[in-house]
Amino acid sequence: MEQGTPYLLASSAACQGQGGGDLTLELGSLCFSQMILLDLVNLLLTAIYISSLLIAACKREFRAVRAGDLPFPCAVASPCCALLGIACVCLGLGAWGSSPHGALLFFLRGFVWVSLSVSLVVRPTRFSGAVAMAWWAVDAVLITANSLEKIATGGNLGVLDVLSWAVGFLLLLSAIRVCRSLAAGDGGGAESEPLLAAGGGERRAAFGEAGFFSRLTFTWMDSLLRLGYSKPLGLGDIPPLDADDAAAEACRKFLCEWHRRRRESHKTSNLVLRVLAECHKKELLLTALYTLLRTLSFAASPVMLYCFVSYSDRQERERDLGTGAALVAGLLGMKLVESLSQRHWFFGSRRLGMRMRSALMAAVFEKQLRLSSEGRGRHSSGEIANYIAVDAYRLGEFPYWLHLAWSMLVQLVLAIALLFWIVGAGALPALAPMAICGVLNVPFARMLQQYQSRFMQAQDERQRATAEVLHSMKIVKLQSWEDKFRATVQRLRDAEVRWLGETQLKKAYGSALYWVSPTVISAVVLAGTAAVQSAPLDAGVVFTVLATMRVVSEPMRMLPEVMSVMIQVKVSLDRIGKFLTEDEFQDDAVDRTPASDKSLDVHNGIFSWEPSKGTATLKDINITATRGQKIAVCGPVGAGKSSLLCATLGEIPRMSGSVAVSGSLAYVSQTSWIQSGTVRDNILFGRPMRSSEYERALKCCALDKDMENFPHGDLTEIGQRGLNMSGGQKQRIQLARAVYNDADVYLLDDPFSAVDAHTAATLFNDCVMAALEDKTVILVTHQVEFLSKVDRILVMEKGEITQEGTYEELLQFGTAFEQLVNAHQDSKTTLYSNAAKEGAMIQYQQPMLQQQGSEAEISTGNLPSVQLTQEEERELGGAGLKTYKDYVSVSKGWFLLVLIVLAQCVFVALQYLATYWLAATIQSHRFSVGIVVGVYAVMTTASCLFAYVRSLVAAHFGLKASREFFSGFMDSVFRAPMLFFDSTPTGRIMTRASSDLCILDFDIPFTMTFVISGTVEVAATVVVMIMVTWQVVLVAVPAVIGVLYIQRYYIASARELVRINGTTKAPVMNYAAESMLGVVTIRAFAATNRFIQTNLQLIDMDATMFFYTNAALEWVLLRVEAMQIVVIVTSSILLVMLPAGSVAPGFLGLCLSYALTLSSAQVFLTRFYSNLENYMISVERIKQFMHLPSEPPAVISDRRPAPSWPSEGKINLENLRVRT
Repeated sequence: MEQGTPYLLASSAACQGQGGGDLTLELGSLCFSQMILLDLVNLLLTAIYISSLLIAACKREFRAVRAGDLPFPCAVASPCCALLGIACVCLGLGAWGSSPHGALLFFLRGFVWVSLSVSLVVRPTRFSGAVAMAWWAVDAVLITANSLEKIATGGNLGVLDVLSWAVGFLLLLSAIRVCRSLAAGDGGGAESEPLLAAGGGERRAAFGEAGFFSRLTFTWMDSLLRLGYSKPLGLGDIPPLDADDAAAEACRKFLCEWHRRRRESHKTSNLVLRVLAECHKKELLLTALYTLLRTLSFAASPVMLYCFVSYSDRQERERDLGTGAALVAGLLGMKLVESLSQRHWFFGSRRLGMRMRSALMAAVFEKQLRLSSEGRGRHSSGEIANYIAVDAYRLGEFPYWLHLAWSMLVQLVLAIALLFWIVGAGALPALAPMAICGVLNVPFARMLQQYQSRFMQAQDERQRATAEVLHSMKIVKLQSWEDKFRATVQRLRDAEVRWLGETQLKKAYGSALYWVSPTVISAVVLAGTAAVQSAPLDAGVVFTVLATMRVVSEPMRMLPEVMSVMIQVKVSLDRIGKFLTEDEFQDDAVDRTPASDKSLDVHNGIFSWEPSKGTATLKDINITATRGQKIAVCGPVGAGKSSLLCATLGEIPRMSGSVAVSGSLAYVSQTSWIQSGTVRDNILFGRPMRSSEYERALKCCALDKDMENFPHGDLTEIGQRGLNMSGGQKQRIQLARAVYNDADVYLLDDPFSAVDAHTAATLFNDCVMAALEDKTVILVTHQVEFLSKVDRILVMEKGEITQEGTYEELLQFGTAFEQLVNAHQDSKTTLYSNAAKEGAMIQYQQPMLQQQGSEAEISTGNLPSVQLTQEEERELGGAGLKTYKDYVSVSKGWFLLVLIVLAQCVFVALQYLATYWLAATIQSHRFSVGIVVGVYAVMTTASCLFAYVRSLVAAHFGLKASREFFSGFMDSVFRAPMLFFDSTPTGRIMTRASSDLCILDFDIPFTMTFVISGTVEVAATVVVMIMVTWQVVLVAVPAVIGVLYIQRYYIASARELVRINGTTKAPVMNYAAESMLGVVTIRAFAATNRFIQTNLQLIDMDATMFFYTNAALEWVLLRVEAMQIVVIVTSSILLVMLPAGSVAPGFLGLCLSYALTLSSAQVFLTRFYSNLENYMISVERIKQFMHLPSEPPAVISDRRPAPSWPSEGKINLENLRVRT
């Protein structure tokens, strides 16, 4: 080597000692013999690239990539290349005096590196872009090949060589990223077409059109994730589900198979499970294949480690490069199979579970619309809501847990077989601690399940009380009962937190048991092997045993949880199965015929709400009604008037007789049923808009004045259960719904009960007698003053029609009807006398409603844009550190967080020291086997103690945060003004008080702990690998950069997907609960199919978000695993190519045992980090309601009344203005 050349430039043993002889254009040394190919290729591609730039400049096409569009690998690689170029120029300046030729070569290399830096940013044409990508890829391959050759020949890598290798990896990443971007059509950061055309257009399902390779690698998700990285995703950006995944198809398959099996056999045991299995047997078998491949490949990792250690233990003359290459190829194949099979097992299982969930949710919803009266009596609306919200969702996870159950058993058997294969009879003693740990897990799992069950019961009680208070908040505030009910809810929450604390503490014990079990078992195996001398305790045996313990630990940890989940699944299957086998509403209960002059005929009808008991609700019912006839039904409370209308609708089971209805039906219930939505939507009720008929319905139902007063006219949003409408308005809206429906027969159940006498008269005259003049009307009423105007009157008593005739005929009969009229006349006289004093005597008129022929559109202009009920807000962009800071600060948990980090660091350090102790002493024979195993057992047991401390502190940290957030949330809600409750659906508040709070209770504390532990473990694993083969840092550092970029790229979309998903769950539940209350009205208007279709659309919306959220997660995990597989394979290549004896077998086993866990540890970290980012959205949502505008304080010190107040009861209203 020349005297002027620093050691920095030395690149191989062949270069050293050559003096200043041959010079080369190699980028890292002065030896002509090794890098001439790379230098020549660099110079050639540099010339071609510069020529393409000159041509583009002449054509005025010269432009650089916008900074915001520059792919992340290019943004990192470009300055790195520039820095390398500057370094080469500096070295050239330093070598100019001693070696002008060498300095010139360094100047040329610097120029090449700077040109590479420019090519990463400037690609004006497709040709220059193609040249640049080829240049990057060729450079990366040649630099890697040169470095590996130097390592294999025992040469030294200079610092410039090391840096060149790292930058070469970034160049390769850049080439891949830009190539994929060009293939997808966005130009790879260059000038590109917009993702969506300006005119919009339908987003088609990407998954359904994806090819084999695209599905295998989840590249069909690229376009959506790219869009999510460029802007916050909205619901309209998400492609629809594939047709096979739609709820309609899933429900169709399920119900077809369900009805077939019900016809063939009356056996209902496990019927839901058997139907689901039959409908999805192909998908179940395919996911089972993925599960088996993953289990076999994961269980093969100890065998691969044993082979590598055995290979490294050979002498140099016994080592065969072909065998080493086969081992590396086998390791690569094993990790690829494990990664791909696991990703498709998870994705396929959750996709299958989504189909099952959608099918069951749709089936339950359809069933509740068809449920008989007896069935509705056996299943409350709350229970039916739980079948959808709890049981169906739980069964959606069933495919994953089913495959996990049998795969864990297979994995455990394979691990035990491996132990016997490795150490023979020495594995026998290990069966005892395995059995003990397994036996301990069973009562522990039962205890944990009991605590969880009690927690769920306490949670149900607290949620039930919270919902009741929220539904009655107007009464609570009018009575100033906020503090009392707030204390009640807090007391229930305290009981809930007590069981939550017990559950979390037991989980901490389980964490310690999980880590202690493999430690004890491995120590017993090593001691047993030494005692019986069934196998030599060399590095291969020891580290293979430790690797096998990792295979054993997963089943031992998961099997109790699998058992618990399977028990819950069995309960859910039985609950849904019982509900789906209930009797349905009989369509033939009423004989429906086309419209004719005879509209209604009930002959000798006997009906009963409980036919199984044989008690009749209605007896000897005979009614005949002709077209246009008005029939009034009257009688005392409980006489059966409403039941008579239900019998006409077919809602009451018919024991004998017949019911025939000609034409269509419209029904107005006694208790008004209003849907969430606009006034117009409630009146139209799914029918097309016809302006003249719509205006007529508004006018005859006395709603025209209300429309003028409503802030948005008929587009005013009706709150949940019509909370912003009076009882009279709700009743008139559903009466207008019936009028607009233009039916042949109208069944009106006391429609005037919620309105004043004047409005009642208007409704009767304008609506019943005028608008429905040609219709058949059966009117249940207590207003006797209208009876004289109807064609016929039915008097009911104790479920029978006791009298029938006209008003005059019944008065002549006397008895009950005469008493009813006389009682009403007395009350009416009093009413009139009082009204006369106020000058408001009610005059009954019979104005004829004029038909309006105008087809003018309903005006919606000049209406304010703000509705009472707004769409739910969601945060946009990254959660950022602020949300994490808020979570820790609110709970005042900074000290606990530091304890968690310290405990995890000590845990990892002790685990590493224990394995290092084995690697350093197992073959030195300086210590006896007993001391070696004993010290290892002590250190690992001590590490498990810190794992327990970590989990224990995390449990306390989570409990503290849950208490503080719940208190702040509830205090803010109870102090909010009434406007907040009028404008915010109860479900929106309850979602935060239930699912979001549950995430704070259970998920965030341990997920945050897992992220901390995963970060420390991945870092420790990389450090161990670098300590044994430092050259792996050349790949590890770029891999870490790549992982961080991929995670950031993924999180941008995943966060919005989860946020949107948080707003799509509630509509499914709200719509189901709303439909349950109006099932009679829905069936009467023959709107069942429309409601089923709307429900399917809501389920699909929720399922779409679930599907793409899971697909995005598998996309990122597959790529993260690929990055870590590169690191693992690089480490294995180095271990194979290093000369014999350069790495001791013990340390090689140490390195590989950690390396084989790197991909799973990185996946673990990525999964939980992604989950944590998503979980923090719940913190955002709860924080939104922790700072609501507040009412004035309940007590204002300087405004306190006199101690004697109130001395008398009095209400003063001054300048009061009220707007409805």
